[in-house]
Amino acid sequence: MADRRVTPEVETIRQPLAYKPVFERDIGIKRRRDKLFKRIMVPVDLAHAGELTRALQCAADLAQHYKATIVYVGVTSATPGSVAHTPAEFAQKMTAFADEQGKESGVDTESLALTSHDPKVDLDPTLLKAVEDTDADLVVMASHIPNLVDYVWPSNGGTVAARAKVSVMVVR
Repeated sequence: MADRRVTPEVETIRQPLAYKPVFERDIGIKRRRDKLFKRIMVPVDLAHAGELTRALQCAADLAQHYKATIVYVGVTSATPGSVAHTPAEFAQKMTAFADEQGKESGVDTESLALTSHDPKVDLDPTLLKAVEDTDADLVVMASHIPNLVDYVWPSNGGTVAARAKVSVMVVR
């Protein structure tokens, strides 16, 4: 009968492995799949909130699925407009809008009201900066059916999708 003594080299091999296999050790990858999106940015024009229902619903569905937070972003000018007379009033309306959307959809929401010198001209750069400021990993934007003008001047959704460093979903 052979001697059953174990040499030190064999003993170290028989000890439990100090590392786990890749598929067990890399649990961080699994967590990232479970929570693919953590913060979803949704640009909102409060003057046309009724036309945003599909994009708002899409963002809410994604936020429910991934347990993400939705950040509603609005851009206004310092001068009085159709939605608010001051940037502070606009910020209050954005907060109320985010709270209302959060109650309807059952997800965590935040709002960010930005002031721009000329929102029509500065909207795209302002939204691209907001993507970084909000730490969003997805942008869900409403769009419109393209017309002749869109072949000359690009849409906001197209510009943000082309230049953003994160995924952008444009919803018609």
